[in-house]
Amino acid sequence: MTQYERMVRGLIYDPGDPEIMREQSAFVERQWMFNQLKPYDIAEKQKYMQEVFAECGENCYIELPFRANWGGHHLHLGSGVYANFNLTLVDDGHIFVGDQVMFGPNVTITTANHPIEPELRARGLQYNKDVRIGNNAWIGAGAILLPGVHIGKNTVIGAGSIVTRDIPDNVVAVGNPCRVLRPVSDHDREYFFRQERIDWENLAPGGHAN
Repeated sequence: MTQYERMVRGLIYDPGDPEIMREQSAFVERQWMFNQLKPYDIAEKQKYMQEVFAECGENCYIELPFRANWGGHHLHLGSGVYANFNLTLVDDGHIFVGDQVMFGPNVTITTANHPIEPELRARGLQYNKDVRIGNNAWIGAGAILLPGVHIGKNTVIGAGSIVTRDIPDNVVAVGNPCRVLRPVSDHDREYFFRQERIDWENLAPGGHAN
Protein backbone atom coordinates (compact mmCIF):
# COMPACT_ATOMS: atom_id res chain seq x y z
CA MET A 1 0.00 0.00 0.00
CA THR A 2 1.39 3.41 -0.97
CA GLN A 3 1.56 6.34 1.40
CA TYR A 4 -1.11 8.08 -0.68
CA GLU A 5 -3.42 5.07 -0.27
CA ARG A 6 -2.76 5.08 3.48
CA MET A 7 -3.64 8.79 3.59
CA VAL A 8 -6.94 8.22 1.79
CA ARG A 9 -7.86 5.36 4.18
CA GLY A 10 -7.25 7.42 7.32
CA LEU A 11 -4.22 5.38 8.38
CA ILE A 12 -0.92 6.66 9.76
CA TYR A 13 1.17 7.84 6.81
CA ASP A 14 4.08 10.04 5.76
CA PRO A 15 2.76 13.41 4.48
CA GLY A 16 6.20 14.15 3.02
CA ASP A 17 5.95 11.24 0.57
CA PRO A 18 7.03 12.46 -2.92
CA GLU A 19 3.80 11.31 -4.61
CA ILE A 20 1.71 13.21 -2.08
CA MET A 21 3.90 16.30 -2.24
CA ARG A 22 3.73 16.46 -6.04
CA GLU A 23 -0.06 16.51 -6.04
CA GLN A 24 -0.39 18.80 -3.04
CA SER A 25 2.06 21.43 -4.29
CA ALA A 26 -0.01 22.14 -7.42
CA PHE A 27 -3.04 23.04 -5.28
CA VAL A 28 -0.96 25.14 -2.88
CA GLU A 29 0.35 27.19 -5.82
CA ARG A 30 -3.17 27.77 -7.17
CA GLN A 31 -4.29 28.81 -3.70
CA TRP A 32 -1.59 31.48 -3.61
CA MET A 33 -2.93 32.88 -6.88
CA PHE A 34 -6.51 32.71 -5.54
CA ASN A 35 -5.50 34.88 -2.59
CA GLN A 36 -4.18 37.58 -4.95
CA LEU A 37 -7.63 38.18 -6.44
CA LYS A 38 -9.35 41.52 -5.89
CA PRO A 39 -12.52 41.61 -3.75
CA TYR A 40 -14.82 41.87 -6.77
CA ASP A 41 -13.16 39.26 -8.98
CA ILE A 42 -16.27 37.17 -8.41
CA ALA A 43 -16.02 35.12 -11.60
CA GLU A 44 -12.41 34.16 -10.90
CA LYS A 45 -13.25 33.21 -7.33
CA GLN A 46 -16.07 30.99 -8.53
CA LYS A 47 -13.82 29.38 -11.13
CA TYR A 48 -11.29 28.44 -8.46
CA MET A 49 -13.90 26.96 -6.15
CA GLN A 50 -15.52 24.94 -8.92
CA GLU A 51 -12.22 23.61 -10.28
CA VAL A 52 -10.25 23.01 -7.07
CA PHE A 53 -12.76 22.09 -4.36
CA ALA A 54 -13.96 18.50 -4.21
CA GLU A 55 -17.52 19.86 -4.46
CA CYS A 56 -18.99 23.35 -4.56
CA GLY A 57 -22.70 24.13 -4.72
CA GLU A 58 -24.37 27.32 -5.92
CA ASN A 59 -24.02 30.77 -4.35
CA CYS A 60 -20.96 30.06 -2.22
CA TYR A 61 -18.69 32.93 -1.25
CA ILE A 62 -15.34 33.05 0.54
CA GLU A 63 -13.73 36.25 1.79
CA LEU A 64 -9.97 36.25 1.19
CA PRO A 65 -7.49 35.33 2.49
CA PHE A 66 -8.26 31.63 2.53
CA ARG A 67 -5.74 29.05 3.76
CA ALA A 68 -5.79 25.30 3.23
CA ASN A 69 -3.13 22.58 3.19
CA TRP A 70 -4.53 21.25 -0.08
CA GLY A 71 -5.98 24.52 -1.34
CA GLY A 72 -9.47 23.23 -0.51
CA HIS A 73 -9.12 20.18 -2.76
CA HIS A 74 -10.68 18.00 -0.05
CA LEU A 75 -13.43 20.52 0.77
CA HIS A 76 -17.05 19.63 -0.05
CA LEU A 77 -19.36 22.67 0.02
CA GLY A 78 -23.13 22.59 -0.24
CA SER A 79 -25.04 25.60 -1.59
CA GLY A 80 -25.25 29.06 -0.05
CA VAL A 81 -22.11 28.70 2.09
CA TYR A 82 -20.46 31.91 3.33
CA ALA A 83 -16.99 32.07 4.87
CA ASN A 84 -15.60 35.25 6.40
CA PHE A 85 -11.93 36.26 6.37
CA ASN A 86 -9.11 33.86 7.25
CA LEU A 87 -10.90 30.54 7.02
CA THR A 88 -8.10 28.04 7.67
CA LEU A 89 -8.46 24.40 6.68
CA VAL A 90 -6.08 21.58 7.46
CA ASP A 91 -7.74 19.66 4.65
CA ASP A 92 -5.45 16.65 4.37
CA GLY A 93 -8.66 14.73 5.12
CA HIS A 94 -12.10 15.64 3.81
CA ILE A 95 -14.33 18.42 5.16
CA PHE A 96 -18.04 18.13 4.37
CA VAL A 97 -20.07 21.33 4.72
CA GLY A 98 -23.86 21.38 4.27
CA ASP A 99 -26.11 24.01 2.71
CA GLN A 100 -26.43 27.55 4.13
CA VAL A 101 -23.51 27.16 6.54
CA MET A 102 -21.83 30.36 7.80
CA PHE A 103 -18.27 30.71 9.07
CA GLY A 104 -17.20 33.71 11.12
CA PRO A 105 -13.70 35.19 10.68
CA ASN A 106 -10.63 33.21 11.74
CA VAL A 107 -12.30 29.80 11.92
CA THR A 108 -9.94 26.81 11.80
CA ILE A 109 -10.99 23.30 10.76
CA THR A 110 -8.42 20.56 11.20
CA THR A 111 -8.57 17.01 9.86
CA ALA A 112 -4.93 16.06 10.39
CA ASN A 113 -3.54 14.75 13.66
CA HIS A 114 -0.26 13.30 14.89
CA PRO A 115 0.17 10.16 16.98
CA ILE A 116 0.69 10.59 20.71
CA GLU A 117 3.43 7.95 20.55
CA PRO A 118 6.62 10.08 20.46
CA GLU A 119 8.66 7.91 18.07
CA LEU A 120 5.97 8.07 15.38
CA ARG A 121 5.57 11.81 15.86
CA ALA A 122 9.33 12.35 15.62
CA ARG A 123 9.20 10.61 12.22
CA GLY A 124 6.73 13.26 11.02
CA LEU A 125 3.86 10.81 10.57
CA GLN A 126 0.18 11.78 10.77
CA TYR A 127 -3.35 10.55 10.13
CA ASN A 128 -6.54 12.30 9.00
CA LYS A 129 -10.14 12.09 10.17
CA ASP A 130 -12.94 13.78 8.23
CA VAL A 131 -15.01 16.67 9.64
CA ARG A 132 -18.74 17.10 8.87
CA ILE A 133 -20.91 20.18 9.35
CA GLY A 134 -24.69 19.96 8.93
CA ASN A 135 -27.02 22.24 7.01
CA ASN A 136 -27.59 25.77 8.30
CA ALA A 137 -24.94 25.61 11.01
CA TRP A 138 -23.15 28.77 12.10
CA ILE A 139 -19.53 28.47 13.21
CA GLY A 140 -18.63 31.57 15.23
CA ALA A 141 -15.50 33.70 14.94
CA GLY A 142 -12.27 32.06 16.01
CA ALA A 143 -13.77 28.62 16.58
CA ILE A 144 -11.53 25.58 16.13
CA LEU A 145 -12.90 22.22 14.97
CA LEU A 146 -10.66 19.23 15.67
CA PRO A 147 -10.27 16.08 13.55
CA GLY A 148 -13.24 13.76 13.23
CA VAL A 149 -15.94 15.98 14.76
CA HIS A 150 -19.50 16.24 13.42
CA ILE A 151 -21.57 19.41 13.87
CA GLY A 152 -25.35 18.98 13.66
CA LYS A 153 -27.77 20.90 11.44
CA ASN A 154 -29.02 24.31 12.63
CA THR A 155 -26.41 24.32 15.39
CA VAL A 156 -24.49 27.42 16.50
CA ILE A 157 -20.89 27.08 17.68
CA GLY A 158 -19.97 30.08 19.86
CA ALA A 159 -17.04 32.34 19.05
CA GLY A 160 -13.70 31.03 20.28
CA SER A 161 -14.98 27.53 21.01
CA ILE A 162 -12.76 24.49 20.59
CA VAL A 163 -14.80 21.55 19.34
CA THR A 164 -13.31 18.25 20.46
CA ARG A 165 -16.38 16.00 20.12
CA ASP A 166 -19.60 15.71 18.13
CA ILE A 167 -22.26 18.40 18.67
CA PRO A 168 -25.92 17.45 17.97
CA ASP A 169 -28.57 19.20 15.85
CA ASN A 170 -30.43 22.35 16.92
CA VAL A 171 -28.28 23.52 19.83
CA VAL A 172 -26.07 26.41 20.88
CA ALA A 173 -22.68 25.06 21.99
CA VAL A 174 -19.79 27.07 23.44
CA GLY A 175 -16.53 26.82 25.32
CA ASN A 176 -13.26 24.98 25.57
CA PRO A 177 -13.92 22.16 25.24
CA CYS A 178 -17.13 23.03 23.41
CA ARG A 179 -20.28 21.82 25.21
CA VAL A 180 -23.98 22.19 24.56
CA LEU A 181 -25.25 25.32 26.33
CA ARG A 182 -28.93 25.06 25.40
CA PRO A 183 -31.30 24.08 22.60
CA VAL A 184 -32.35 26.46 19.85
CA SER A 185 -35.81 27.46 21.18
CA ASP A 186 -38.95 29.55 20.68
CA HIS A 187 -37.14 32.40 22.43
CA ASP A 188 -34.72 32.56 19.49
CA ARG A 189 -37.65 32.92 17.14
CA GLU A 190 -38.87 35.97 19.08
CA TYR A 191 -35.62 37.73 20.02
CA PHE A 192 -32.46 38.22 17.96
CA PHE A 193 -30.29 39.88 20.64
CA ARG A 194 -31.09 39.85 24.36
CA GLN A 195 -34.59 41.38 24.59
CA GLU A 196 -34.64 42.93 21.09
CA ARG A 197 -37.54 41.46 19.13
CA ILE A 198 -37.30 40.18 15.56
CA ASP A 199 -39.48 42.31 13.28
CA TRP A 200 -40.52 39.43 11.08
CA GLU A 201 -42.99 41.54 9.10
CA ASN A 202 -40.19 43.80 7.81
CA LEU A 203 -37.76 41.07 6.75
CA ALA A 204 -37.49 40.20 3.08
CA PRO A 205 -36.89 36.58 1.99
CA GLY A 206 -33.25 35.69 2.43
CA GLY A 207 -32.84 38.11 5.34
CA HIS A 208 -32.60 41.34 3.32
CA ALA A 209 -34.53 44.28 4.80
CA ASN A 210 -37.36 45.84 2.80
